[in-house]
Amino acid sequence: MPPKYARLAGLGAYGVSAAFAALLALIGYASRHTAAGGMMPVLSWVTWIAITLVALALISVHVYIGNQLLHLGRGGGARDV
Repeated sequence: MPPKYARLAGLGAYGVSAAFAALLALIGYASRHTAAGGMMPVLSWVTWIAITLVALALISVHVYIGNQLLHLGRGGGARDV
């Protein structure tokens, strides 16, 4: 992969990580219990825990791949995993 494209793909992986964090915040805000309604508190907690685990896994994978791609974009070779 040419270094220019590797750098762009690495920055894109970081952008997707930010989008996952924003989506997590939006789901957390939408699923909270309010005085006017909303979800029951127990269901809110279950939703937050489930979505947080999935989002953290996706964010960590994208950050790892983004680091690898930025390393390639700087002209570095393959690294040992």
